[in-house]
Amino acid sequence: MEQRHDATAGQDWEAELRELAARREQAAAMGGPEALARHKARGRLNARERIALLCDAGTFRELGRIAGKGRYDADGFFQSLSPVNAIIGSGRIDGRKAMISADDYTLRAGSSEATISDKWIYAERMALDLQMPLVRLVDTAGGSVKLLEQQGSSKIPGYPTWPVVPLLDAVPVVGVALGACAGLGAIKVLMSHFSVMVRDQAQVFAAGPPVVKQAYGIDIDKNELGGYQVHRRSALVHNEAASEADAFEQVRRFLSYVPRHAGLMAERIATDDPPGRADDWLKNAIPKDRRKVYDPRKILASVFDRDSLFEIGRHQGGSTITALARLHGYPVGVLCSDPRVSGGAMTTASAWKIERHVKLCQTFNLPVVHLVDQPGNATGPEAELSGTLLGAVRVLTTIEKATIPWVSIIMRRAFGMAGGLHAPKHFPRLNHRFAWPSARWGSIPIEGGVAAAHRNEIASADDPAAEQARLEAYYHRIASPFRTAEKFGMLDVIDPRETRDVLCDWVEDAWEVLKAR
Repeated sequence: MEQRHDATAGQDWEAELRELAARREQAAAMGGPEALARHKARGRLNARERIALLCDAGTFRELGRIAGKGRYDADGFFQSLSPVNAIIGSGRIDGRKAMISADDYTLRAGSSEATISDKWIYAERMALDLQMPLVRLVDTAGGSVKLLEQQGSSKIPGYPTWPVVPLLDAVPVVGVALGACAGLGAIKVLMSHFSVMVRDQAQVFAAGPPVVKQAYGIDIDKNELGGYQVHRRSALVHNEAASEADAFEQVRRFLSYVPRHAGLMAERIATDDPPGRADDWLKNAIPKDRRKVYDPRKILASVFDRDSLFEIGRHQGGSTITALARLHGYPVGVLCSDPRVSGGAMTTASAWKIERHVKLCQTFNLPVVHLVDQPGNATGPEAELSGTLLGAVRVLTTIEKATIPWVSIIMRRAFGMAGGLHAPKHFPRLNHRFAWPSARWGSIPIEGGVAAAHRNEIASADDPAAEQARLEAYYHRIASPFRTAEKFGMLDVIDPRETRDVLCDWVEDAWEVLKAR
């Protein structure tokens, strides 16, 4: 649209306002009708539709709307605007303010370098300065060699004014992978407290298939290189989503458990779920037969407020469940063993998962509830090769540095070094822990210990199997949690049906401690 006016002429600002309207209209058009149609044909929302779906209706306040590249005639009059492919602004998510930064893929494939970096960096600095959550909607092709031609020179990688690390100590940061997130796009997703990617639509990698083919001669599909099935194993991205709408719902749920910034407390919500609710089946939730497993998620659903469990990283490090939940309306962090994966043992992947989750809870003042069934560190050649003990040491370091209130419920096992990592133990911290009658602990599990310590007696017995069973039963009687509680080595042994009531009472006190900081 041609705009010709003399800024020094006229008696009012009508011409300037028309130019402003034209610039805004062209910016709102993004990549234009054809590019938008192609994007829609791929089954994807555009950047503005994504923001509208994430934010409460009518609350998004855009900043830098007319940033881009203007075209002018020989006399300096405005002709048209090619908008920048970064959209930023603040909006409300379930009533709470957050900073939003979205890549517009319809403009130069959302390239992180074919843009004005000052714009998206300003959004991140604003989130830090105004102490509000930051949500990155990432859909970017990453860098391009065409930038060399455009700038006439190259640049040292990095953005000196980007507060990417300070943000993680200050405000909740969320990364949402909505397409191919390469290079800087991958960093935007990963440098977050919670990340989610859309299945079969999003990929996260250092570089895409063309670069991999050039560097290694490997032909590989982008989903095989960096899709959700890859990151189920890599743990680069926490969660996966069935759709963009599902991804945004997960963002809303995550933000509901954390405060606006690290200096505040998260919000308690009203609940009609009474603290004294007790599901009778919990009394037999742990099988008497120690060779049998059980469903720990069923236990979690019973103990915490109804429908409050939000799991993070379900498909990674599966021997430990990490989640956010509520007790009597109070948000808490959750750790829970899963004996159905690797027997519940601490693996390298689960150690990394625990470390990351405890740091999240420490940063945002969330008390931790740990339901424990830990047989020890994973053993064997693969475990040693993957550095399982190094992972356990990192967990030890992280937990011992934690200052948030912490309570452990030992449901079944707490053996060895990993079993000892169920809670912080540093003085003068109280090691607040309870046990179910099914709990056992020690340096090694009794079954393996008996076989090693009494191998000669067992081998020489008339009935070796019966002798081993007799010895195991004897040691299990000695290892009863009641004997430890007699010596006050355990705060209390509780009926599993009392667990919710005990925790709801504890969390109220934990909250008062945190408020007093």
